[in-house]
Amino acid sequence: MSGQEQSDVPISKFASTEQTHQPVAASNLPGTMGRSRTSSTTAITAQALNDNNETSLEETHILVVDWDGPDDPTHPRNWPGRKKWLATLAVSLFSLISPISSSMIAPAAGQVGQEFNIHNGTTQSMIVSAFVLAYGTLIAICVTYYAYELSSAVGPLVLSPLSEVYGRSRVLQIANLFFLAFNIGCAFAKNTSQMIAFRFLSGLGGSAPLSVGGGVLSDMFSADERGKAISIYSLAPLIGPVIGPIAGAWISQETTWRWVFRSSSIADAMVQVIGLWFLRETYPPLLLKWKAAALRKQMDTEKGSRRVLTVDEVNAPPRSWEETLVRALVRPFALFIQEPIIQLFGLYLSISYGIVYLSLTTIPSIFTDIYHEKIGFVGLHYIALGLGLFMTSQVHSRLLDKVYIHHKNMNGGVGKPEYRLPTSIVLSLGLPFGLLISGWAAEKAVHWIVVDIGLFLVGMGTIAAFQAMQTYIVDAFTLYAASALASVSCLRSTAGFAFPLFAPKMYQALGYGKGNTILAAASCVLGSPTLYLFWVYGERVRNMSKRTREAVKHSGKN
Repeated sequence: MSGQEQSDVPISKFASTEQTHQPVAASNLPGTMGRSRTSSTTAITAQALNDNNETSLEETHILVVDWDGPDDPTHPRNWPGRKKWLATLAVSLFSLISPISSSMIAPAAGQVGQEFNIHNGTTQSMIVSAFVLAYGTLIAICVTYYAYELSSAVGPLVLSPLSEVYGRSRVLQIANLFFLAFNIGCAFAKNTSQMIAFRFLSGLGGSAPLSVGGGVLSDMFSADERGKAISIYSLAPLIGPVIGPIAGAWISQETTWRWVFRSSSIADAMVQVIGLWFLRETYPPLLLKWKAAALRKQMDTEKGSRRVLTVDEVNAPPRSWEETLVRALVRPFALFIQEPIIQLFGLYLSISYGIVYLSLTTIPSIFTDIYHEKIGFVGLHYIALGLGLFMTSQVHSRLLDKVYIHHKNMNGGVGKPEYRLPTSIVLSLGLPFGLLISGWAAEKAVHWIVVDIGLFLVGMGTIAAFQAMQTYIVDAFTLYAASALASVSCLRSTAGFAFPLFAPKMYQALGYGKGNTILAAASCVLGSPTLYLFWVYGERVRNMSKRTREAVKHSGKN
């Protein structure tokens, strides 16, 4: 493959100059991968290299590997629809199995506590997930529940940045195997210490898809298509905690608590097989690196005078892999500290996520203590919350894309993340209204169906805001979507960890009516007003952010 020489052209100008020359497809070389474009402008002066990229004077040629135009079929956004949706299914299943496991053990907590003799005051003070099951007792095991939730808050801060260095699929697959191994360990735990350790470690692995999955969808789907994909993915971490206690109750009732972990491990092993089969690497910069490596090997340039680099490597300053890794690991913290988008959306999503977990823990006590229902019927009330989540997810996902495309067409074909927000400004009000209805209905002991209607509205408002905010974050940060979602996921899981700590005392002191009124006020202040502010001023906020400008410029397809 020959190129035209160009003298005294610095690296910074080289990338813009290459577009004026006829590109050469890498697939024309025997044994190379895909159809990556390599610039025919391959030679630049040694002095320019030395000034701009700290390259040795002996290296006088650079071959740049880029995508073969916007329609390159090897780019994840140009994959066939079937391939993209199967990958979406795999990521969503990864995201579902972890939240199911986090709450599945709750109904069997009494069995675990009895076997491990958990009666000391410190352990009892950690009891926050109140699931009243078959024996009509207050059951919990927040020793295990909290170990899992705490690690779910920590895990994304490490795993998401790693996915931006080593790839999405690799991190997801390895993290899930990590989760599977220690979830199996929970089934064979012999004491409380082992249970806490295994739950914490399994939570680390299980936390990966809750943030990395958003990066996968950002890689595969353009902004016009992303709403529906996000709706499927974002439903999983909310519907999982609803499914978990129902399944865990029946399993522990018919067998033992150990089979709760065994059954979830079997399910996760099946998900792992699906992931291995259907989930391929989607991170574009890494795919280009792989193609450049294949081309480099084919041309045997490692000891020659020509370097093969991706277009990202040409435009970026040279860094060691250690520096690259450190920068990636620091990124979620930097995003949280510096980005108002992450701060405000993360705060609201953490409150709404905490409220969902709060609802899960109060359903048993409401319907046994106030409505005096049998345990078998209590579990059916989870369906109301689940229906609110599921039905709104399916309807709202279609509205998200339609509203986005409508506003994009009205704006001359230019889309903006803000176009995701209008529908959720209204629908998110379901959360505070649902809290008021369910709380005061339980307080006054009106018909149980009113409480269920409130729970339905809680699910509706939560998922509507959840979808809009997550899609907004993905649209705004694109290249750094995984790190951005990691910051939000950390806050969210921390709320899931902390909310049940104060809930029992709050409801004991204030009752369900006043307690839910306080939560409704908090969600109302941070929900619709925040969404509206970003609808009006979001573009200004994004334009002040270096990362959102860089990410959108890099994506090129939003």
